[in-house]
Parts: sequence; C-alpha cells; structure tokens
Amino acid sequence: MKIDALPARASAAARQMVLGNIDYDERATMRAWENFLADEPKCARDPVHPSHVRSLIHESWYRSATGGINAQGIEAPLSSDRDEIEYLTRANAELLSAARRSFASLGQLLDGTGAMLVLADSDGVLIDAIGDKKTLHDGMDIHLGIGGKWNEDAVGTNGIGTALWTGEPTFVHAAEHFCAGIKSWTCAGAPIRDPLDGKIIGVVDLSGYSPIFRPHNTALVAATARQIEKALAEQQQEQRTRLLEAFISSAPSYRRKDGLVIVDHRGRAIFCNNVPDGEKTEMMDGPMEPGRGRWLMNLPSSGSDADLARALPAHLRSCHITPLKLDGDLRGAALVFPSVPAVSSVTVVHREVNKHLQEAVAMIVGESEALQAAIDVACRVARSRGATSLLVEGETGVGKELFARLVHAGSRRTATDPFIAMNCGAITRDLFGSELFGHVAGAFTGASREGKPGVFELANGGVLSLDEIGELPLEIQPFLLRVLEERVVQRIGDSRGRPVDVRLVASTNRDLKQEVAAGRFRSDLYYRIGAVSITVPPLRERGEDVLLLIEHFNRQIATAAGEDSLEFSHDALEALLGYHWPGNVRELKNLVGRLHILARGGTVELQDLPGEVRAGNRNNMPMHGDHPGAILEAPVCTFEDAECQAIKNALAAESGNLSKVALRLGISRPTLYRKLGQYGIQRGFI
Repeated sequence: MKIDALPARASAAARQMVLGNIDYDERATMRAWENFLADEPKCARDPVHPSHVRSLIHESWYRSATGGINAQGIEAPLSSDRDEIEYLTRANAELLSAARRSFASLGQLLDGTGAMLVLADSDGVLIDAIGDKKTLHDGMDIHLGIGGKWNEDAVGTNGIGTALWTGEPTFVHAAEHFCAGIKSWTCAGAPIRDPLDGKIIGVVDLSGYSPIFRPHNTALVAATARQIEKALAEQQQEQRTRLLEAFISSAPSYRRKDGLVIVDHRGRAIFCNNVPDGEKTEMMDGPMEPGRGRWLMNLPSSGSDADLARALPAHLRSCHITPLKLDGDLRGAALVFPSVPAVSSVTVVHREVNKHLQEAVAMIVGESEALQAAIDVACRVARSRGATSLLVEGETGVGKELFARLVHAGSRRTATDPFIAMNCGAITRDLFGSELFGHVAGAFTGASREGKPGVFELANGGVLSLDEIGELPLEIQPFLLRVLEERVVQRIGDSRGRPVDVRLVASTNRDLKQEVAAGRFRSDLYYRIGAVSITVPPLRERGEDVLLLIEHFNRQIATAAGEDSLEFSHDALEALLGYHWPGNVRELKNLVGRLHILARGGTVELQDLPGEVRAGNRNNMPMHGDHPGAILEAPVCTFEDAECQAIKNALAAESGNLSKVALRLGISRPTLYRKLGQYGIQRGFI
C-alpha cells in the first residue's frame, strides 16, 4: 500500500478537509486553540468545544491543560540512557517480535512517502521506528524516535497518546496537536491489545508532516495493529503448547481428575482444567474459558520451589506448584489441585527429586549413544544413597559442569540443599587449603578476623563440584583424601573437627591415569574419586547432536534477544556437521551467538561461517555419487511415488540418520517425520 504525499505547498482549499464529521480548517483550528489557551480558566470550568473542533480533540486539550502540559512545548521527553533503552527492548520483546513482520513489509513501502511508522509500548514510549529516512531524521527534532515518550501526560494531544487514552484508532492532524512545536505534523495511531486478556500493550502510529494526511491513514494503522495482535496470538499459542509439553514431561504423577492451571511468565492463566469449585469463583472473569487470561500471581525471578510457594495468593495455597522452564528460563508454572488427599511426605520428596532430575537431564542436549550412556551413569549416581563420588572426564567445553548439576538435582532431599562449585585452576597454591577446608581467626597472615568456612562446610548436605581437579597441588591431595574418607573437615589453625555430609563431583580435562603415572596425582586419591567415572564425548564424536545443539542455541539466543530464530542453508549445515569442533559445545554456542549478530538477513549461508568451518567441510566432503542410494533409483509413476522413493533412497544413503536425511532432502526434521508416517516408512526398513 503506497501513501500519496501532497505537495509541500498546499493550497487554501487543500488545507480545508473533512476530519470525521467536521470540516477541518487549519486557521480556524489554530484560532480555537489560541482562544482555548486564553480562556483556559473558563474552559476548565465549562469545557464546551467549538463547533469546528472535534469533541475528541477538545476533550484531549482539556486533559492536557489540566494536566500541566506546556502548550508552547516543542518536543516530547526523551530517554537516551542505553541501559533504559535495553530494558525497554527486553521488556517488550514479545511485542517487538510480533510487529517485526508487519514493520518489515511496510518499511519498504514508506520510503520516499514522507511518512514513518512507529511502535510504542503501553506507556507511549517509542520502541521501534521505520519509514522514510528524511522523516525519521526530522522526527528526532521533536523526539519522535526510540526512547521518546508520547503519552498525553508527557506531550498532550497526539496520535499515540490520545489513542492510548481512548483505546480506539485515532488521528490527530496538524493544529489539533496541543503543543505548538508539533503542529506541523499529522499522526494516526491504533492501540494494540493483548489477545489473552484484552489489555492495551502498545500503539502503532503513522506520522509525518501534515501533507501526508489521508483519511485511510487510520485504517492502515488499525489493520497493522490487527496483524500484530494476530502474530501475538500465534506466539502465545506456541508458548501455551510448549508449557503444556513441559508440564507433561515433568509431572508423571499428575492424574486426569486433578485440577490443573498453567500460568505464563506474567502469572496469567493460559490453561484451566477441572478447577476445583472453591477456586473457580476467583477465576471466572477471563474472556475465553473459566479463568483463561486472569492474572493469578507474580512469578519470582529465581523460580525456586520455595519462592514459587510464597508467591501463591492465599486462596491458591492448597495447590502444588511446579516451575516450567523453556530453554533453561522460567517461563511459567503449573498449579495442580489434587483430587485426593496429599500423599506421604516421603513420596512427595521422591516426586520432587524426580522432577529436579528430569529438569537437569533436559538441560543436556543430545541423543548420541555415548552422551546418553554418560547421562545414565550420572543419574544412577544421583539416585544412589550414600556419598558416592563421581569423576567426570572430557575435553574443555564439552559441558562437564552440567553433569555436576545433574547429580545435585537427583541428590536433593530439600529445596535448600546446597550446590557449591570451585575451579581448582583458578586458585593460587597458597590459598588451596583455606578455600577447601576453611580457617579460624588469625590462622595465618591475611586470614580474616572472623575465620572462614571452606567449600566443604558450605556444601554440607549437598554437592561439591571441584572442576579441573588435576590442578590440585600434590601437597594438598592427602588432606582432601582424608576428608573424603573420614567425612570430617578441620579448618586451618583449628584442632576441632567438623562433620560434613558432602557428595563430590570432580571433573578434569586431563588424563588422570597419566597424571598418576607421572607422579603428579596421588593414586589413592584417584581411585577414591574415580570409583565411578564417566567420559563426556567430544562434539566431533556426537554426530547429529550438532544439529540439535544448533537448534537449541539458536532458539535460546533468539528468545533472549526477542528476535526470530535464524534459518540455516543446506550447505551451511553440511559444513557445521563436517567441522571437527576443537572447542566443543562451548565453541558451537559462541558461533551461533556470533551468527545472530553478523549473519546477513535471516538465513545463514555457507559464506557466513568462519573460514576454518568452511575449510573443514571441504576436507571432509563426501562424494555423493558414491552413495549406495545412487543405485536404488527406480521408475515411478506419480509425484507421491517419487517423493516416497526419494525418502527411501536418502535413508539408505545416510544409513537411517534422520538429521542427515532431512539435510539431504532439504526439509526440516518435523516434516521428515510427517512424511515417514504418511508413506508408512520405517526408519530401519533397510
């Protein structure tokens, strides 16, 4: 849709136009404004509007005057603080994401029209702006740019603020503005409502110098607002589905007769089922189903069970609450109202342990056999009784710390069981004893006056993670062994022993057997901490896990930034699969973050990847003509036959590896799964 611009010098006739049911005359409107200001005390007592000024405008003038707005103002307030702008961007990430497609399509059409399209939040603060470059530049003269505040309380009558006030699509043209400095502009704004609860969460506005005015400007922004609301509804439906899936995977003991309410990250009910009668009266005013869209609670930032329980309002204290995380972030909670009396406390503890363990396992992304074997051993250690230690070996960047978290999650008996981590490679030799075992007051030069507990005392009742344990000085190792054997720690300078109940998870990127052979690590300590050990495989040995991790980090980074996920071309994914990843998972995560910043457009092409990744792919490029699938071609009769045969050929060529099959066919994995079901093809048919 192209917006026609009037000549800069408009005729007197052109200055008279129909606005609503009133003939707009600029001079008459200016005189009415001047008279209003001159008679402001009288207008405050008797706000009757002139016949040639719209009542909506005159009422807004009245609000502006009584609110103390300076009628001679030339600009809106502007925040240029980077931290505040960054906070606004994060707080409105969902709105910005929903508006991105509409703004991208309209931005190109506005170039050269003299018009700009802006997006404001619920306070009238601008968070995005696109359109004609000159108009965007001129708009900053009146602070019509990101960070500018345009509600009526800040700058009086204008398209953004007045639309927020009325809750309806609204235009304000030229002399109708309250402040003198913006009377050369025209603007049309339409409020954006949250599809879930109907509250206004922003405004989309079309602005420019007064010659761009057209009656259909209001219709344009109203249609744009509806498109943004539609995108918001789709986002909310996707999140609702994902939260339900997260609940199902974390609540194996949930029964269909139980009442269930799922709340989103804002504490609003997005799913209700079998809500008990005692709670239903508190949740009946949602717009769609009983309780749907109703605000119930504030979700704490920590997401701990104790904080969630405290956040519940009094009338919901009978429920059991479970945090729901997406991509590692707290994005909602499940409120379960048991249909039968609560089970014994022992059962509750085991249910909580299983829930935490499942959450920790979900944080380790991958399906390769070697990784799943390591996870299985770690889970067995976590569920075992006693204080069995675990040694986690693997190259730098493979994610060894996640296994320590997994053991902690499965070992927890209460919500307050501690998890203490210490990197042995970051401690100087002189401080190792103090950091591990603590010290009493005045034990050595530089010791604190009050004394200090070591990490063993801090981890009492929980898990102690000692990373890079191969860096532990040889002279300290006997003392560590003694603590592990006797389960008593003695602070430096103290004669009194302190009992500790600690499970140790040690991790290293060294080969400790070689360190023992070289005399740099005590054999008795090695056999004590390595009674149970796992090796986390390097990324180059995990096959299609590379694709799963790319998808995971891509979605995680996009969600955090309020952006769309990147798409990856076939050639780019082939290169990433063929790369040897010396930095392992950490290198992959950093690369995906870099691509979100540097990739041109929304698709990552081969040329967007670093040179070493492209070179690695060329060195490992298979000759596709040599694949066994080349000899499986068969005559076909229909498109469906051809598609079915192509999938079978790809399965044969890639030995049933579905990720590589999807790459070869140029389709997504979900599409491939759907096609396999459609044609009744079994993964292992070859």
